[in-house]
Amino acid sequence: MDIKNKQGCINRRDFFKIAGAGAAAAALAAAGSACSPAVKGREIPKDKMTYRINPKNGDKLSLLGYGMMRLPIVARSRGESLPDVNDIDQEAVNGLVDYAIEHGVNVFDTAPPYCKGFSEKSVGEALSRHPRSSYFVSTKMSNHRGDRNLQTAISMYRKSFENLQTDYIDYYFAHNVGSHEAFKIRFLDNGVLDFLFKEKEAGRIKNLGFTFHGDGEFFEWMAKEYPWDMTLVQLNYLDWENVLGGGMRTNVTAKRQYEILSEQNIPVWIMEPLMGGQLASPHFKARERMLQANHDASPASWAFRFVGSLPNVVTVLSGMTFMEHLQDNILTYSPLVPLTEAEKEMLTREITEISIQYRTINCTRCQYCMPCPYGINIPEVFAQYNRSMNEGNYPDDKQSDDYKRARRAFLVGMNRRVLPARQASRCINCELCLEFCPQRIRIPNEMRRIDKFIEELKIDTGQP
Repeated sequence: MDIKNKQGCINRRDFFKIAGAGAAAAALAAAGSACSPAVKGREIPKDKMTYRINPKNGDKLSLLGYGMMRLPIVARSRGESLPDVNDIDQEAVNGLVDYAIEHGVNVFDTAPPYCKGFSEKSVGEALSRHPRSSYFVSTKMSNHRGDRNLQTAISMYRKSFENLQTDYIDYYFAHNVGSHEAFKIRFLDNGVLDFLFKEKEAGRIKNLGFTFHGDGEFFEWMAKEYPWDMTLVQLNYLDWENVLGGGMRTNVTAKRQYEILSEQNIPVWIMEPLMGGQLASPHFKARERMLQANHDASPASWAFRFVGSLPNVVTVLSGMTFMEHLQDNILTYSPLVPLTEAEKEMLTREITEISIQYRTINCTRCQYCMPCPYGINIPEVFAQYNRSMNEGNYPDDKQSDDYKRARRAFLVGMNRRVLPARQASRCINCELCLEFCPQRIRIPNEMRRIDKFIEELKIDTGQP
């Protein structure tokens, strides 16, 4: 299906057809349209992609990597998705992968739990239509839930090969490690790490690394203790020099993680350059400052230029659900224009200060907390709260002339995006979600805070 116009953008009708009405509405609210101003009218180059050479093996990796954690889904009601149901729109995924490869992207990253467990299979189907030499695929040992014995891990590992339709994996990660204790249980005592290194020796794993969320001392130990080929870390301009309190995933800045990896000559892979999309739609005061600096640049492009300007970064993973996301990011890296010192200072000082002042919840919508046994759509509740904050629809000052409008916008927006039966009021503080959140968000605490805030607004407006 040809879904692109002359500029390579998709039209509004086909955007909704592919994404599903609920998902598309959410994306349009954040992005503004099915073809952002940063993309509209501009040619998307096919031969200008910036590449980085992996110093460990000479691989030529596209600086833009495709993170397959937030794939497009088929039409669904009000943005809701049923647990354990594969609602990935495979035709849309195929089209996005084809477009990415055509425009120079050659890194594709997935994991067994992504998209309710269906991402690997979808990625395998899309990539298998291309020559194996035309892309690098990465996946992970995601044994942080359930049974952690060796046989279960081996089954997960072999299933990845089956799903991805390949007989070798280019880049394989020990997934979501953050402490000595958890690493010992998941990878050392059960022999999983020994197994993975043997698989690397056999050639079925070409490169072995780890992804990190957790303790800084442990991170430094990990970087020095084993001969890793790469490490995947969360890095963006907001994390660069800040360890924000109240639930951040780690006690070490992104800058220090980058420095440690550089000192150990470990190639750096980047995840969450947009912090789950938050930096693509920052607070409106931050957007105003960015427009002053460059009227044509999208907020996302600022974030991608920041991480891409770091010389030891070999690829930056982005979860690009829609064509406009992919096109905007391709433009940013085709070719990359590195940040000036003044631009870097603006992001790490001015924009970061605005972001900290107008606090949002540091949810990256990774879905690891899902499904909630009580039906709460945790990521979407947080996303709508953050969206209201960033768009100026957070009614916190009753004396403000804008309070009544913001109050209504907050309540209407929450009910449109999240079914009442899946909102914060359903949280019973079971804390089952806490173990799985890589950001270490105190999810029940935040749910109670949001629920209390909503109830106070309802009382003010007289809503039932």
